[in-house]
Amino acid sequence: MSHHFPEILAPAGSLDKLKVAVLYGANAVYVGGQKFGLRTAADNFTLEELKEGLAFAHERGVQVYVVLNSFLHDKDISELPEFISFLESIKVDAVIVSDLGVVKTVSKLSKIPIHISTQASTLNVEAAKLWKSMGATRIVVGREVSIKEAGKIKREANIEIEMFIHGSMCMAYSGHCVISNFTQGRDSNRGGCAHSCRFEYSLDMGLDTEEKKKAYFMSSKDLEGLRVLPEFINEGIDSLKIEGRMKSHLYAGTMSKVYSEALAYYREHGNFLSEDLIHWESELSKVSHRAYTQASLIEKAGEESIFNERENSSDSEWQMVGKVLEANPKSGIVIEVRNAFNQGDLIEILPFKGPAISILANEITDIMLRPVQRTKPSTLIKLPFVKGVEAFHLVRQKVKA
Repeated sequence: MSHHFPEILAPAGSLDKLKVAVLYGANAVYVGGQKFGLRTAADNFTLEELKEGLAFAHERGVQVYVVLNSFLHDKDISELPEFISFLESIKVDAVIVSDLGVVKTVSKLSKIPIHISTQASTLNVEAAKLWKSMGATRIVVGREVSIKEAGKIKREANIEIEMFIHGSMCMAYSGHCVISNFTQGRDSNRGGCAHSCRFEYSLDMGLDTEEKKKAYFMSSKDLEGLRVLPEFINEGIDSLKIEGRMKSHLYAGTMSKVYSEALAYYREHGNFLSEDLIHWESELSKVSHRAYTQASLIEKAGEESIFNERENSSDSEWQMVGKVLEANPKSGIVIEVRNAFNQGDLIEILPFKGPAISILANEITDIMLRPVQRTKPSTLIKLPFVKGVEAFHLVRQKVKA
């Protein structure tokens, strides 16, 4: 039986993160401009950066989708045509849209493919058919939809389907939550979400003391769908989306690498019967995350999907300490330091493919070859050359037991 293999779609909150995701194996990335998106706190892209990022991705056969998924007022819509014209001129591969007016505007002014955002909460075949009739080429289904339900929508509406496979989850139907508006005065559906659902709340409803302690009742665990990758393939899902444009370089690189490696393994072997699965899960735990859940991918998410802890209790033991700028036998390994580490520390360099390369940082120097005992963020340091290390590899370190 021949299988339809999905693309791995990675988040790119900045030009630098786009390059990381592309080099670590993503088939497509999604990015935001300075306006019209839902992650206004992300670095986002200037017009020049969009142009550069698109060229970088396209040279490597990777597609770029631009998010226009905010819900717009008339003033916003009036500024949209110029941006759409620019996006078409640089040949973006698609725009991700949730607002009906934006769908109409994009289809009227351009031939850019339209993907319907998860913010539109498409949960059934008829909704998908309606979006298709309006010119949409792909549906990013609501996160409440199971893989089997998504497969049915794909077959009966005859449209591409994209699903989230990893990342933060929303306690509400995406695009319909206004807690942030009321608690912080920040519009969650226009790029200002304050993640109020993650806060600690005191419940006083005649509950006993034990129940009152359960104060994070609106916070969800993070989605992690690695083990059900075969289900996505069997249902013919077209794109597997990783949430997280505001997350770190290490997150963008690790997620792109793990899911693309897992997909490549399945493509070659037709199964996951491998110790690699344990390795991939271990890699997924090396980025900052809440406890993991499969949410509604197989059956409806229940009480066990609530993350009833403080946010900082979810931190990973690992952090990114730098990025390789140059690596060759003559000049050694040049690293741009992001977080400090000490001489003698064990660090790991994450190659684009294959296992991490462990290095004992016994010989750290600055660019002038002067010894360094403790590195400083935003400086350049050198290490002796190690085979297999290349420019743009990420450097990580275990930071607590």
